[in-house]
Amino acid sequence: MTATAIAAAAVGAPASAAGPAVDGEAAPCWQINRAGARPVNAEPEQNFTGSVKVEMLHTPAAPERASAGSVSFMPGARTAWHTHPLGQTLVVTAGVGRVQHDGGPVEEIYVGDVVHIPPHTRHWHGAAPDSAMTHIAITEAQDGKAVEWLEKVSDAQYAVAPAAVVLATVPQTQGQTLFGDIAPKFGHLTDEVLFGDVWSRPGLSPHDRSLITVSALIAMNRPDQLRGYLARARSNGLSDAELIEAMTHLAFYAGWPSTVTAIGVAREVFKTPHP
Repeated sequence: MTATAIAAAAVGAPASAAGPAVDGEAAPCWQINRAGARPVNAEPEQNFTGSVKVEMLHTPAAPERASAGSVSFMPGARTAWHTHPLGQTLVVTAGVGRVQHDGGPVEEIYVGDVVHIPPHTRHWHGAAPDSAMTHIAITEAQDGKAVEWLEKVSDAQYAVAPAAVVLATVPQTQGQTLFGDIAPKFGHLTDEVLFGDVWSRPGLSPHDRSLITVSALIAMNRPDQLRGYLARARSNGLSDAELIEAMTHLAFYAGWPSTVTAIGVAREVFKTPHP
């Protein structure tokens, strides 16, 4: 992050009482810097093109030397060429951006992308022409200096078309597959809470959880849901014979019609070879 931004944030930083002494010096106290309490400052024109604002998230106090700031670029805005003595890491949190190191192609960056810039690497970064962009910048200072500013990025340099990006294909989760098109939040809860938490708890094995779930669905006569959970039960180690035995047992407790329906679903599911 820029030295200007670090200095500006330091002025508005919340005060903290000194903690217990460490090696004769007062240690800093734990801090919670609340959202909305931090100043947002415009970056200086000599080091940037277009409208750029920074919200300092953390300004280091010795012996710390790593700062963190959230930097927002309006469409077309960018830094000047610059280097960092100990490098920098950028984490894109909003919009679409562009970044380039000296001699390399212009590359587009997206939400969730992490860019690591090695020490003394001449580079620039900013927003795409038609999109704002915000990233968190994590920067270490060496001897109190975190950045060396160079000349501005020209319009011609900025206008170079970015290299094609091959995005990794992320397999869809079960919740996304089943509900993502119409109820994305429900799909998220299915993935993160139901399967990510409840099914992952160590108190019961996946084998036992499957047996319980299948039994409950049979008792409630839920054939649509049973179909998927029978497949899951087989993946979790339940044999076809065990599942049929469970259904036979449940006939005397959950009712004959429910079991007849469950056996019909099982006949369909069992056509697929056991995993």
